[in-house]
Amino acid sequence: MKPLDREKVEKAEEKSEGFECACSTCPSQEACKAAQEAEKAAPGEEKIDFSNVVIEPLFEEFVDFETFSKSDFRAVKVLECEAVPKSKKLLKFLLDDGSAEKRVILSGIREYYEPEQLIGKTCIAITNLPPRKMMGIDSCGMLISAVHHEGEEEKLHLLMVDPHIPAGAKLY
Repeated sequence: MKPLDREKVEKAEEKSEGFECACSTCPSQEACKAAQEAEKAAPGEEKIDFSNVVIEPLFEEFVDFETFSKSDFRAVKVLECEAVPKSKKLLKFLLDDGSAEKRVILSGIREYYEPEQLIGKTCIAITNLPPRKMMGIDSCGMLISAVHHEGEEEKLHLLMVDPHIPAGAKLY
């Protein structure tokens, strides 16, 4: 008696001939093969070498869960972004945080990003911090970034997430 899906299995085996799956758990190896082909299709993507990266040590002091849970992390969409006049560090963001009003947040990341490249991005912000006046402008929250050092140089990456996440989505 021959299996009902025999032809399908034979075709999958033919397609995967000469292909070695890194995970060795895929019966047809199609998912891994597609992923490897997608990697080849993105030639502009550079390999990242983390061997020279230095990160700050973790805090030794614990924060209780109740205190942590008071922080309101939200996905925000960048509607506008511009350099703050007379400031070498600050960018002013106009953000959609899912509420009826637009939110203004200032962030000291000007040396790492051009304002135009951030418009339309989906970022992460803490939205329940009290307003803080910076260069005469109220900043109503904080955008979240990752910071590390490579040698003597500080690197900063604004956390950006999938654009399919709607403005105002809460992070848990």
